[in-house]
Amino acid sequence: MKKSILFISFCAAILTACNNEKPATQLTTADTLTEVEILDSEAEKFFSKDAKAEIIASGFLWSEGPLWLKDQKILIFSDVPRNTINSWSEKDSLKVYLTPSGYTDTIARSGETGSNGLFLNKEGKLVLAQHGDRRIAEMQAPLDTPKAIFKTLADKFNGKRFSSPNDVYADSKGNYYFTDPPYGLEKKENDPSKEQAKEGVYRINVDGTVEQLIDSLTRPNGIIVSNDGSKLYVANSDPARAIWAVYDIDAQGKLSNGKIFMDATPFVSKGKGLPDGLKMNHEGYIFASGPCGIWIFNPAGKHIATIKIKEHASNVALDDTESYLYITANMYLLRMKLNK
Repeated sequence: MKKSILFISFCAAILTACNNEKPATQLTTADTLTEVEILDSEAEKFFSKDAKAEIIASGFLWSEGPLWLKDQKILIFSDVPRNTINSWSEKDSLKVYLTPSGYTDTIARSGETGSNGLFLNKEGKLVLAQHGDRRIAEMQAPLDTPKAIFKTLADKFNGKRFSSPNDVYADSKGNYYFTDPPYGLEKKENDPSKEQAKEGVYRINVDGTVEQLIDSLTRPNGIIVSNDGSKLYVANSDPARAIWAVYDIDAQGKLSNGKIFMDATPFVSKGKGLPDGLKMNHEGYIFASGPCGIWIFNPAGKHIATIKIKEHASNVALDDTESYLYITANMYLLRMKLNK
């Protein structure tokens, strides 16, 4: 196994501090903020020796759910406590894209109320995991003229409300898979309004019915389906069991052979972050936020590199050409150029 360390300095203007609900490291132009740990030479297909990463936006309370919109040539991402989706582009830099994004009631409440995970469905509509409204919803407006008009895709299972849907992903058939931890409730797992007995992983079938697929993960979070639709990956953001799990999906959509894909629990004490959002590129490589930063796995499941970040990394996105990796990390939005 080849090991080398590429130190990557972020170059950015001095950042304005924000009132952050999660402790953040205030970064400056003088800081060496990140290092890329190459665990296998295979990872060098992504990271060149002169790679640079950028802080392209900052000042968020908790950035999450990055999603690249190809036709608009923008990245959108949630600022969960602010109940807002922002956009970033080379042309217009940072802008507010949609507000409210996850909580549409008029009754004021605290906590993380906004959208979290975002997904673009095959009809070209934005699908949101909404903490505050406790549902998976579809925006009923074009992507280039976003409006807070939503259609509920699912908000209950067995007649009981979800806690706070966190991340969502659709397979090629149009079934939605999503996770439902308690992070968006005001008192988390002890909130009196919590109705589901366990933290679940669910599927909204094409016919609109809802199934609970998994109830054994304590904090299900990020979720994706493999490119060929045969596997489901779920991150569990419990510091006592910080794992990524993988399940086989059969032709009827049933799950089997659930197992630990990677156990990151020993790394929880070594840096910030937990298993959270993840994305798969067209070749089957997985980029996953976890302890210490972003973990990269090859199609065989081997951990080949870690982008170490001195802040909580929550999620990742790739642009349509897979030339850039975007990272949401607490109060920051980061961008890293990848080799092509």
